[in-house]
Amino acid sequence: MKIAFVVGEFPSLSQTFILSQITGLIDRGHQVDIYANVGQKQPKTHPDVEKYDLLRHTHYWPPIPDNQIWRWVKGTGLLLTHSFKDPVLLGRSLNVLKYGKEAASFRLLYPTLPLLKERPAYDIIHCHFGWSGLQSAFLKDIGALRGKLITTFHGFDITTSLKLFGDRLYDPLFRMGNLFLPISQRWQQRLIELGCDEQKIMVHRMGIDCQKFTFAPRQPDADGRIRLVTIARLVEKKGIEYSIRAVAQLAETYPNLEYHVVGDGPLRDFLSDLIQSLGVQKHVKLLGWKQDQEVLEILNQAHILLAPSVTSQDGDQEGIPVALMEAMAMGLPVISTFHSGIPELIEHGSSGLLVPERDADTLASKLSYLIEQPEIWPQMGHAGRSYVETHYNINQLNDRLVEIYQQLLLQPC
Repeated sequence: MKIAFVVGEFPSLSQTFILSQITGLIDRGHQVDIYANVGQKQPKTHPDVEKYDLLRHTHYWPPIPDNQIWRWVKGTGLLLTHSFKDPVLLGRSLNVLKYGKEAASFRLLYPTLPLLKERPAYDIIHCHFGWSGLQSAFLKDIGALRGKLITTFHGFDITTSLKLFGDRLYDPLFRMGNLFLPISQRWQQRLIELGCDEQKIMVHRMGIDCQKFTFAPRQPDADGRIRLVTIARLVEKKGIEYSIRAVAQLAETYPNLEYHVVGDGPLRDFLSDLIQSLGVQKHVKLLGWKQDQEVLEILNQAHILLAPSVTSQDGDQEGIPVALMEAMAMGLPVISTFHSGIPELIEHGSSGLLVPERDADTLASKLSYLIEQPEIWPQMGHAGRSYVETHYNINQLNDRLVEIYQQLLLQPC
């Protein structure tokens, strides 16, 4: 099959779940092109990007100026420059009566420009995040892109985006899209509430390559050290403030407690100041971004993973964090929150523990419970590994994704 992936940022260290789908499809003999708004923002690159020579197959949409006047001025110049290539397609992109603000603002014109020469045709156009799906639906409708349209919804796109632009944002996409693949049952229900045809919705989860994560039952160290870890971007919805506060509550009781936070982001200074103000500099370390192999080494040394996710002030929520899947696959007991699709991954009391959002006291209590009960670590680890292998195995999920594509292609246009 010939498949187009439409994403926001590529490559992206924080979206390895998309990369795993792309490389999995290539491994299965399919041709994949990638369309993205922007390139990588971090200096480090996942090794699979080079291994599969993905940048050679990546196309970037022209940047759309935020300033409306400059967008019109620049767009008018581009329109005049490209008008001879495909005036019919350009005219469709400016059809205000049909596409409203998308056309009037020139937001449909810009992504149309690189498609003028070929009007590329694909078997499948797979969009990650709702806004990519919405843009692709318009491009398909005017004839700039051709293929069956699939959109995967993750979290921000079905929470914060709706808070900003309203619950009718995706109505055109629901009408023109062929299939919708929310990553959790929670988002499946939300799509139905928003008016999406239930017959077009199928839960398809993100996953990990379990073979890359060696399972090891956790045991306490002879020297009494307890090593905690969080793997996350330093943003509000990751809830790291609350895990730091929980560790601060336990630092005196457990002087050998170590908490390492792997990741970077806009809250780094805030979290660093919080660590200082709570006086836990000896216990809590912000390690910044690490390459995959470095992350594996840190997880190998850890006893418990914390993922205290919360709903941010702007409404943003998680999907199901991949870091949780990876830790569970390696045998770590995990503590997370009753947030978004996380309870679909963690069975409370079996493969991990769940606490309410923004509740540092309960988080500290559950963490203390796990520290005091090391004999249950191995059974939690086994339960977590088993569940991830069964439900979040990327190889099985990619096989299933190919089946979904093939079934969709059998349906009439």
